[in-house]
Amino acid sequence: MCGIVGAIAQRNIVPVLIEGLRRLEYRGYDSCGVAVLAGGEPHRARSVARVADLDAQVREIRLEGVTGIAHTRWATHGAPVTDNAHPIFSRDALAIVHNGIIENYEPLREMLRGSGYTFVSQTDTEVIVHLIHSVYRGDLFAAVREAVTQLHGAYAIAVLHKDQPDTVVGARQGSPLVAGLGEGENFLASDALALAGSTEHFIFLEEGDVCELTLGGVRIVDRSGAFVTREIRHVAVYGGAVELGPYRHFMQKEIFEQPRAITDTISQIDRFDASLFGADAGRVFADIESLLVLACGTSYYSALTAKYWLESVAKIPTQVEIASEYRYRESVPDSKALVVVISQSGETADTLAALKHAQSLGHVHTLAVCNVATSAIVRQTALSFLTHAGTEIGVASTKAFTTQLVGLFTLAVTLGKLRGRMSAAQEADYIRQLRHLPAALNSVLVLEPQIIAWAEEFSRKEHALFLGRGLHYPIALEGALKLKEISYIHAEAYPAGELKHGPLALVTEAMPVVTVAPNDTLLEKLKSNIQEVRARGGQLYVFADADAHIVNDEGLHVIRMPEHYGALSPILHVVPLQLLAYHTACARGTDVDKPRNLAKSVTVE
Repeated sequence: MCGIVGAIAQRNIVPVLIEGLRRLEYRGYDSCGVAVLAGGEPHRARSVARVADLDAQVREIRLEGVTGIAHTRWATHGAPVTDNAHPIFSRDALAIVHNGIIENYEPLREMLRGSGYTFVSQTDTEVIVHLIHSVYRGDLFAAVREAVTQLHGAYAIAVLHKDQPDTVVGARQGSPLVAGLGEGENFLASDALALAGSTEHFIFLEEGDVCELTLGGVRIVDRSGAFVTREIRHVAVYGGAVELGPYRHFMQKEIFEQPRAITDTISQIDRFDASLFGADAGRVFADIESLLVLACGTSYYSALTAKYWLESVAKIPTQVEIASEYRYRESVPDSKALVVVISQSGETADTLAALKHAQSLGHVHTLAVCNVATSAIVRQTALSFLTHAGTEIGVASTKAFTTQLVGLFTLAVTLGKLRGRMSAAQEADYIRQLRHLPAALNSVLVLEPQIIAWAEEFSRKEHALFLGRGLHYPIALEGALKLKEISYIHAEAYPAGELKHGPLALVTEAMPVVTVAPNDTLLEKLKSNIQEVRARGGQLYVFADADAHIVNDEGLHVIRMPEHYGALSPILHVVPLQLLAYHTACARGTDVDKPRNLAKSVTVE
């Protein structure tokens, strides 16, 4: 969600800025722009199309400069039109790019109007740039430090001024921002991936930090105004992740990368031990009596799946909360609960805020399941399990979800072992199941041609119902989410046993019903639910385990999964649902990797 790139160098920095934006396209955006200082004045190009269009513009006008900032915008305040695209100027002297939301922008706007400032956009960002301009007295670093004290809300900003062509200033509060250190040049970005190929040395700015970039280095002050030294981290960012290779879309590429992502994730697991989660995990796990899991979106569905594992394998009470709702209701804190937060990026604003809220209530035991080692969520929790999904470009999460499930299953088994809930033989069997996952996934991916045939049928529908039972109900939820996200077909999921309590009224031959049918203890119940749909003329599309004994018939379409997967079945059964959503979206001609109105990393509330 929104992306920032900034740089000060001794070379034309525009190609670096454009490439940085290209690497941030996966986050989602509806406009983009770049500004540089050239000839003593700020110049910019903006577009409400793609970064490729912006690149064409800057080449046509020969935009060049050694100091610059760039942005991909996901609209919050103001429509996605050129006047609202960043960078935003103040009196043709100062330029800014901004991620986040300023909550007190209305009173600030009225104050600035009273001081003679004219507003030409509908953005809250324009308030920041005019505010900084109003307090500028020849020192941009000082002006930004003064201005941000008046801002309420979340922001990451990069600012330049025509009178200081050798300076870029950044600041963050509630939105991520990193400084990249080069040889005789320095950078800012909202994501280290943007700077792949330019630097591997980063400073991850803390909440309230303001930094000044010059050719000579980086200066930082903290929220109190004191100069501080932050750790410089070496991060080898792999830029190749943004290359499509032989695939049509990044989502397709990432679906097929899942065997490798899971192989990388389980490579750290040779036994189920507390040390997998941090040096202090053994003490923490011995002290907890329950779990509170906080997450949003797809990560929330991984949490719902984990609840089944945690309560059946570890026998530990588990509560799952939507992070964006949790902090706005009265809750009862439990000092003996382990708070688990799940996020692909580790920067999800709602999840971060929920974590901080839990900590403010007295929750002392915290653990992150995350794909980014340097993220804010990992830095803020005492324990962590890092998935190794690699960079996920497609907005609709795939490999991040399945690797999260691996991490959460590992947590459940580890807690079960420590609580004396399993034998050595059962532990060995779980290790064997994990080791088998990549090969099993490859077998599932072979089903793609059959799924493409189904997708052609689905592409002509406007509604779909997904059914699952028990451990696979959250997988049905995830399948419905994927379909609606990228194909724009309305889809919802229900526990199959709830059909007769309302959803059955929706079933007609025009409503495809997708059913996840593993051979588990609820299979016979599920078969009865299938018959309820058939009796009403519904068209069923069933992903059935090889030994489930469900066969093709009139109104009953079956794709047979290669085998029965046991406890890890959800990780395998979600993959054909990903493929169904993907190929349905392709058949409908939607923008698969950048679905409308959605962003990859939701870094604002």
